[in-house]
Amino acid sequence: MKHTKNPVFQIDNLRSVLNGRIPGQVVIQYTNNCNGTCPQCSMRKTETYPRSRLSEDEICKVIDSAVRQNVQAISFTGGEPFLYQDSLIRLIQYASDRNIQFIRTGTNGYMFTNSDSIGYTDKIHRLAERLSKTKLRNFWISIDSADAQTHEQMRGLKGVIQGIEKALPIFHGHGIYPAANLGINRNTGGLDKISTKMTDKEVFYQEFKEAFEHFYQFVISLGFSMVNACYPMNVNGDDRKMKAVYGATSINPVVNFSKEEKIQIFQALMDTIPKYRSQIRIFTPLVSLYSLIRQFEGDEDFSIPCRGGIDFFFIDAKDGNTYPCGYRGNESMGKFYDLDIKAVKEKPFCKACDWECFRDPSEMIGYLIYSFKHPFSYITNGIKDSTYRNLWKKDLKYYRSCSFFDGRKPF
Repeated sequence: MKHTKNPVFQIDNLRSVLNGRIPGQVVIQYTNNCNGTCPQCSMRKTETYPRSRLSEDEICKVIDSAVRQNVQAISFTGGEPFLYQDSLIRLIQYASDRNIQFIRTGTNGYMFTNSDSIGYTDKIHRLAERLSKTKLRNFWISIDSADAQTHEQMRGLKGVIQGIEKALPIFHGHGIYPAANLGINRNTGGLDKISTKMTDKEVFYQEFKEAFEHFYQFVISLGFSMVNACYPMNVNGDDRKMKAVYGATSINPVVNFSKEEKIQIFQALMDTIPKYRSQIRIFTPLVSLYSLIRQFEGDEDFSIPCRGGIDFFFIDAKDGNTYPCGYRGNESMGKFYDLDIKAVKEKPFCKACDWECFRDPSEMIGYLIYSFKHPFSYITNGIKDSTYRNLWKKDLKYYRSCSFFDGRKPF
């Protein structure tokens, strides 16, 4: 792993951090339409609600506003955004032409099914070539389980794992290195590998640790060089006073966990990641897992609040409005292009969900802001303990060694 220069360290970005702000991130839910059957998501195709898709003109207005306001990260998500492949690629190109630094999108992988059919290889070459001509930085493919059959059963996409394995070298040949994206669930290690309810902490911890071990081994064997973990989202409990507008949630037991279970899950993940960091680039920062564990153990003031609604924003496919995140649906901020980010004076406060897209960077960069504002915190310990500080420094060193997970570079 070799450190290279990265736009994260641009002078303007450091100036923003010194001023207590983070270069912005906007997650655009391009569509809530999907062709998957995933039990962990309420956007699966079996749901009967009316489907929506934002117009290209609307999204282009968002992108133009993002450029004016120094937003540097834009993600196109769904549903399944590649159901509208031509339009999606035009939007990625539009963002590319306006020099958005971090452009991301992903897929459930449906285009990788039927990999034995005539023309499959040519189809994947065409897709990879089209994406490679844009400035798309990160492209993720969802993988739900270390067991291929379990994943395909959950997604309703027979043969997709074989197709992904065939597709990855093609993408690599075009200079795109996709990431495997795990939504943590009770089937992570395969069907019936994890208890449906925790009765013994040590057993439950070990089940998940083995599941994560098998998962990393699995995606490495497929040919992935990068991987992320989405923390389990269950927002229907009494302690979740939110109205999710982003439908990537479910009341299905496969993704519903108690606080006590989450502590064991995050500890298992935290204990597994170091073993595989030299074999595959792993987005998940250890310091975030440590903070979440502390939070769920009852130390609510320990973790750094999310910057959703301050520097990070979510745009919903149904109404095109802006929200602090996909789970604070009672707080519409109107159209993004009518929003003045610099005028937002609210201080970070929210810790109500575990959406890693916002919580992880809030933790990593939020502590950097804190350190600048409290330069003697390393002497006085400030609000963090030595374990936190050491993990944060290790994470930052690792992130830099991975070129901040540039999906256009090999590992």
